[in-house]
Amino acid sequence: MPPLLSVIIVNWNVRELLRRTVASVQKSWGARDGLEIIVVDNASHDGSVAMLRASFPGVRVIANSDNRGFTGGNNQGLEAARGTFLLLLNPDTEVLGDALPRMVAFMQQHPEISLLGPQLLNPDGSVQSSRRRFPTIPVLLLESTWLQRFAPSAWLRRYYALDRPNDELQEVDWVTGAAMLTRRRIVAQVGGLDEGFFMYSEELDWCHRIKDAGGRIVYYPHAQIIHHEGKSSEQVVAARHIYFQSSKVYYTRKYHGRMIAAGLRLWLLAQYLWQMGLEGGKWLLGSRRPLRSARVRAYVQVLRSGLRATGPLG
Repeated sequence: MPPLLSVIIVNWNVRELLRRTVASVQKSWGARDGLEIIVVDNASHDGSVAMLRASFPGVRVIANSDNRGFTGGNNQGLEAARGTFLLLLNPDTEVLGDALPRMVAFMQQHPEISLLGPQLLNPDGSVQSSRRRFPTIPVLLLESTWLQRFAPSAWLRRYYALDRPNDELQEVDWVTGAAMLTRRRIVAQVGGLDEGFFMYSEELDWCHRIKDAGGRIVYYPHAQIIHHEGKSSEQVVAARHIYFQSSKVYYTRKYHGRMIAAGLRLWLLAQYLWQMGLEGGKWLLGSRRPLRSARVRAYVQVLRSGLRATGPLG
């Protein structure tokens, strides 16, 4: 009999966090039958694969010889998974209590729901922003740039769904990708993640495609998962900038056309050029020179990339 739930975890060099993630999945599911855990390791060099095989012999490990990215790794897991329900889960998360059986039970009770995102918490227990509306062009221009703090608060409140209570079950446009529960039939209908996104914005695109196909997506606050945000990507700071912004450009091209995407790419490169000049000026004035040098090096890599990332950079 196939499992009820397949949990797919893509890992890159976060061995100890991964250990806690897998243990929390097993604890949450408890003695129930029907759980499958698949870890796709993207060529880690920190002993992650050896740890899994020694500590969690029941976990299926797919050990890649190269880094296939978040999207490529998850697609491997989706292809290998046998469950009725499929959970994409980051390796820097901890499932709390009976979150997993709660999420599955809700999906069983509501067959009209295509994808569910639980409530994510920061390590201090505060609620982490994880539900969104689709981004408008102004949001795409300003989000995650130095100009975001000057954006009208109403734009960002709407984008981050801050006008809705954190503890309210609600239908949303999309949820962030640290934990996404969907159905096998939905993946069969819309496909897996678009590997044009190496990482970042892939969940935005996936949810967009699900909604375009008539699906419904919910934020489900009655299940909670701690998310230690960005522990893999923070290992390569310049790459994180490149992937985030190039993925934003790729998303814009898919849903708003090549002209707007080209304008966004030039706009973003101009922002990094400005920041590089600003940090260089502060370095000349003797302000925290190691920090300024590191930032200038990162911005130079971003500019050299042209925000056209096509593969691993770290």
